[in-house]
Amino acid sequence: MGGKEEAPNGSMAPIGGEIMGPTNPMVTPLLTDLYQYTMAYAYWKTGKHLDRAVFDLYFRKNPFGGEYTVFAGLEECIHFVANFKLTDDEISFLRSAMPTCEEGFFEYLKGVTCSDVEVYAIPEGSVVFPKVPLIRVEGPVAVVQLLETPFVNLVNYASLVTTNAARHRYVSGQNKVLLEFGLRRAQGPDGGISASKYCYIGGFDATSNVLAGKLFGIPLRGTHSHAFVSSYMSADEIPDKTLKSRDGSRNCDDFFSLAQSWLKKVQSVSSLNGLFGETNQSELAAFTSYALAFPNNFLALVDTYDVMRSGLPNFCAVALALNSLGYKASGIRLDSGDLAYLSIEARKIFNLIEKEFRVAGFGKMVITASNDLNEETIDALNKQGHEVDAFGIGTYLVTCYSQAALGCVFKLVEIKDQPRIKLSEDVTKVSIPCKKRIFRLYGKEGYPLVDLMTGEDESMPKEGERILCRHPFIESKRAYVVAQRVEELLKCYWPGRSNEPREELPSLNKIRSRCIKQLEQMRQDHMRRLNPTPYKVSVSAKLYDFIHYLWLNEAPVGELQ
Repeated sequence: MGGKEEAPNGSMAPIGGEIMGPTNPMVTPLLTDLYQYTMAYAYWKTGKHLDRAVFDLYFRKNPFGGEYTVFAGLEECIHFVANFKLTDDEISFLRSAMPTCEEGFFEYLKGVTCSDVEVYAIPEGSVVFPKVPLIRVEGPVAVVQLLETPFVNLVNYASLVTTNAARHRYVSGQNKVLLEFGLRRAQGPDGGISASKYCYIGGFDATSNVLAGKLFGIPLRGTHSHAFVSSYMSADEIPDKTLKSRDGSRNCDDFFSLAQSWLKKVQSVSSLNGLFGETNQSELAAFTSYALAFPNNFLALVDTYDVMRSGLPNFCAVALALNSLGYKASGIRLDSGDLAYLSIEARKIFNLIEKEFRVAGFGKMVITASNDLNEETIDALNKQGHEVDAFGIGTYLVTCYSQAALGCVFKLVEIKDQPRIKLSEDVTKVSIPCKKRIFRLYGKEGYPLVDLMTGEDESMPKEGERILCRHPFIESKRAYVVAQRVEELLKCYWPGRSNEPREELPSLNKIRSRCIKQLEQMRQDHMRRLNPTPYKVSVSAKLYDFIHYLWLNEAPVGELQ
């Protein structure tokens, strides 16, 4: 498992499981901050560039006012490491950008790969918490620092939008269909593609993004826009109105006329109390055209003119016409207005029509709602009561409107086997030194109780053992935990020259399944939107003592005069 073979681009890829090329061609060794290369040069100048260093990638605070985060972006980090090699063109550019650097440095860069780098990480799709290393990177200090900005970039947004998707799934409930409609509002093409991928991991069911469907195999969903409806002015614009029945036994020569006849029947239903009068006939023509194109999957946007007076009756007429030919319409989409009221009224009408015309399943037509939805509006709909089956969510989801970034950091914790600490007057910014092991301790009900960090040389906590868990910085916060199950979180995903067995990168669907399962394992008080209970992140007693010893050792002593 620790063997190496030459990858097509000259980098070293581990034997025993294929590492595919980078998922994004923009992610190259130049996708970094200039200071990573200036530091690399300074390291090289002093001969320090080969010093073996350990860095932790973590975040300091959960996003969106919540108490959990979903880790994502690991696969892209591993792809980046597997393909890390500067091209001659990239080195030429660096030479022009850093004209005062010696030529020997650029010769050194030509040979830089990640063959001597090790990457350990929590599995992608896991629920994670502040201060806990999501990724640990070990290797020559100059090379590892060149990975800092790309790793932070690849994890930051991926984890943020996955968490946002998970929160939307939680507030919507498990029985609702969630559709990601954010491409047109995302921050550029790359933001749109990433959003579709990571929203799917976070629990969304499908996307409107065709390229994401092709790249990642995410199910695609979409109907038509208001422009499609308003583009029709009469049925004369439909030259061929014929539709063969689903079983092929008969032909309808004029499907528009058939829909009109069903509209008259719907308008005459006494139980609707004269709700349906004259409808917009150009809308009926548009619905007819779309149904002719997609008779097996007819779902109509019904709010172009008037939902109750035109959109709904026109939809019902076309759906009943399809039914008479053996087809079954899918449902409607509401994109404006009072979504709770309109969905309830639509469901009532569908049930009345099912009963009046004895059309089995008509009352179960899918009602999809869109229109700038977010956590708050979905929560409000739930409290009001509604009949929406599916939510199409875009802007607030993919832009992570309520929080711009997760705030991941990449901190040195050890170099040349010597632990290092970053101090600050703000205690939340103090790093936890040394190479660490991470354990998740579970209680007897199966819920995670605490994430425990220990030094690498400490033994693994045992099930049934009384373990002292301490807050890393607050002396009085401590508790004994008796774990019913212990899970070690960090796995080796890139072994470098070590003999560590490498974890295979799971498929997108397996990452998604892990995310869903992990969220189901969490206690509900950690998950709730309002005043969630913080999850405990602790260190062992031995690591606690060492943190504070190193803190006192490194902090300058003041002097009063």
